[in-house]
Amino acid sequence: QVQLVESGGGLVQAGGSLSLSCAASGITFNIYDMGWYRQAPGKQRELVAVIRSGGTTNYADSVKGRFTITRDNAKNTLYLQMNSLKLEDTAVYYCNARLVARFYWGQGTQVTVSS
Repeated sequence: QVQLVESGGGLVQAGGSLSLSCAASGITFNIYDMGWYRQAPGKQRELVAVIRSGGTTNYADSVKGRFTITRDNAKNTLYLQMNSLKLEDTAVYYCNARLVARFYWGQGTQVTVSS
């Protein structure tokens, strides 16, 4: 059974930082492309950042230079370091694992940025 469990969300003031983690089980973690998505109220889910099995990364323009995605294959864990948070970063953040046509999602963790 595949499980992706996010943690680390919470309430933070604008300009602050948060670090999210996603612990994966039930998959061969190191061969999956891993990503973070987010969904704000009333909006579609959007890609935040992705790190491929080979280690290359891509970021949404809105988070470039502020967020960093990393992975620890030995710990089967995905991370997202979020700095200089803005009000518009408020959303539920989801961990995603993808291998060809296989897609798995975590349950999400709430990130709220206050003024």
